[in-house]
Amino acid sequence: MLRTFDALLRERSVSRAAARLFLSQPAVSSSLKRLRETFQDPLFTRVPHGVVPTPRALALAPHLDAVLLELQQMLSVERVFDPATSDRILRIAGSDHTSRTLLPELCKSLSAAGSRIRLSWELADYSQLAERLRKGDIDLGLIPRSVPIVGVESTLLYEDAYVVVSRRGQAGQVGQAGQAGRTGGLDIGAFCDAPHVVLGQSRSMLDDTIDQMLARQGRRRYIQVAVTTFSQMADLLESSDMLAVFPQRVARWYADRLASAPLPLDLPDYRLYLCWDARSNADEGVLWLKAKVLEVGRANEGGLAGRNGTLGA
Repeated sequence: MLRTFDALLRERSVSRAAARLFLSQPAVSSSLKRLRETFQDPLFTRVPHGVVPTPRALALAPHLDAVLLELQQMLSVERVFDPATSDRILRIAGSDHTSRTLLPELCKSLSAAGSRIRLSWELADYSQLAERLRKGDIDLGLIPRSVPIVGVESTLLYEDAYVVVSRRGQAGQVGQAGQAGRTGGLDIGAFCDAPHVVLGQSRSMLDDTIDQMLARQGRRRYIQVAVTTFSQMADLLESSDMLAVFPQRVARWYADRLASAPLPLDLPDYRLYLCWDARSNADEGVLWLKAKVLEVGRANEGGLAGRNGTLGA
């Protein structure tokens, strides 16, 4: 019942609360009915686009996180977390690429254990990630940064290099794949002349770094499109004359569709951090998930190509 209360406070919608809890809408409505009886208050009233909390619900809200955490800790006292018997909902935020590489292996681990743990993956809003971890909206976050994010705990998942990518056969831009998957170089003029597609709807640290480096050389590039996923970027690149800057691991994922080459700029390394809130250090379920993400994310670290931008087969 309290988890339903929490979900309704966060989502302000019965249908979205149901999706968050992996329950049906009737199940959420039934739990809300019991909550109303318990607290002798409507708690949430219907509006055209969902529900809004009553003053009584808002008064209870500040206590809810602490109560849920205490209940979780009480239930786990002297019990070793066992994924085979758990039905927890664990939430991760990251890019579409990290979901492709991590989720299948995580699900294999859950299936092998016969677990009923439910995983929820969402595209990360990096500007809000630390706050959402602190509020408990997500359990783990994966964020690319040159330095660790402030306000939450983190560990480096892996480092990578950046490359420039484009459609195959794009004349005068990125060299086409040749022997052993090697690619030709790209000069700074061609890099600036072509339109670019970038990841994210707002300025990123990567974009700022690239543009500052170009400005010091008296150059600038033209960003034509901003999207939210690497797969959107790949689709656009494949059907246009645009360029993009990818981490090398992502470029390798699309190597059958896109050409890649070393950048004409000496960018800092790409670093992907796994982040969590400090209170999760007492949550055996989150600790288990964190260990699994680290295990899967670092599994292929030794197979990365060299720093010269060349992609392996």
